[in-house]
Amino acid sequence: MKTSGKNRTTKTQTLSPALESKYRKLQKILEAMGSGLVAVSGGVDSSLLLAVAKEVLDDKLRAVIFTGPIFPSEEIKDAERLCRRLRVKYEKFPSEYWRTEEFKKNEPERCYYCKMAMFSRLKDLAREYGLAQVMEGSNLDDDLDYRPGKKALAQLGIRSPLHEAGFRKNDIRRLAKFLGLRNWNLPSRACLASRIPYYQRIDLDRLSRIAEAEKLLLKAGFSQVRVRDHGEMARVEILPEEFKKFTAGTLKNHISRRLHRLGWKFVTLDLDGYRTGSLNLAISQKKKT
Repeated sequence: MKTSGKNRTTKTQTLSPALESKYRKLQKILEAMGSGLVAVSGGVDSSLLLAVAKEVLDDKLRAVIFTGPIFPSEEIKDAERLCRRLRVKYEKFPSEYWRTEEFKKNEPERCYYCKMAMFSRLKDLAREYGLAQVMEGSNLDDDLDYRPGKKALAQLGIRSPLHEAGFRKNDIRRLAKFLGLRNWNLPSRACLASRIPYYQRIDLDRLSRIAEAEKLLLKAGFSQVRVRDHGEMARVEILPEEFKKFTAGTLKNHISRRLHRLGWKFVTLDLDGYRTGSLNLAISQKKKT
């Protein structure tokens, strides 16, 4: 097992005993696999998984980056940069499931079918390369939200080593910083289709304008953003501590004008602020009743 820590930012940094234990457990899980294929986005979760897998598995590791209009372009670029930096062989796979009528209908189980389609391809690729496992970057905090894609991963036998080792999001960020990953504090990202309420049809125009709107807000300096597309209305989610920045000076008017140009008649700021999976609240409330 490789534990040289050559990616660490400084020699003076230390991990808490609890995080050190999770780190060792993660290494042991990966070592037991022997080889693997990692699904990599530009996010910190899969980035950390890839970095530790590289330490442990070295040349018995490959990565796949999915591409397509449901993924922010910057996320794809970040994933490529990471693979090159870690010297992990990778390839890009176009995700074509977004073209299907099943996806466009946008029913609550959409993520299940999408994950099933994408990770079935990865299982075939792993067999082709003679790799023992397919892995992805879910963690324990993902259990707190409605995630139908988890069912597909379980049915396909896809491994989630961070989850198995007991990692939560804060653990991931701390270890990623310790290992010198540049995206350790990168805002959480997600499939762009998650910005559109269930049963509202998904099309390329909607995905494109969501991507442009979020890029605008990120360039304006907001650290965590979602633009939820409610048809004629754009519901902007940012961190509550950044509300003053949003309303200060002419920035609010500039953002509003730009979002109107993208096609929304109404632009609102969600006073509850950014929440992961806020469009899943309707699903959760329905299950309670």
